[in-house]
Amino acid sequence: MRYLLVLARAIDTVNSFVGRAVAWLVLAAVLVSAGNAVARYALGLSSNAWLEIQWYLFSAVFLLCAGYTLLRNAHVRIDVLSGRLSPRTRAWIDIAGGLFFLLPMALIVLYLSWPMFVDSYLTHEISSDAGGLTRWYVKVLIPIGFALLVLQGVSEIVKRVAFLLGRSDDASTAAAGR
Repeated sequence: MRYLLVLARAIDTVNSFVGRAVAWLVLAAVLVSAGNAVARYALGLSSNAWLEIQWYLFSAVFLLCAGYTLLRNAHVRIDVLSGRLSPRTRAWIDIAGGLFFLLPMALIVLYLSWPMFVDSYLTHEISSDAGGLTRWYVKVLIPIGFALLVLQGVSEIVKRVAFLLGRSDDASTAAAGR
């Protein structure tokens, strides 16, 4: 179990780093969006590439921060119900949810998205919009984002099992050392 907790701590570190780094892309998206609006309405200039950059930045934030969101326990949850349960019951629910819902779904998306990215890369796919961007840049975010989510799912399961086995006082922070 100790080695699994070390692995969980390493996964937490990776997703924490990625999440904090990618969060800066929100600022980039705001600046691109504002610059695009000024160029369009004040200068009469417009480009599909600027719109697509906004979409790419939003996609990067959404996909690459999914694992970080799970790490920070900031994902959607019905707190009204789960708040009334004991920590052990919540740990069991998190384990079951991770094993039967999160990991299978994330692994399927990862499996299905990889060939889509490879095909886009090999064919040098470009947006069909005039002035559009290369598509593989955004398509590679799907398998990377879901790989990070799978890893964080494994980390969370390990931490919940450690909690149930008495190796940690808090299921959500067993590997983080918080």
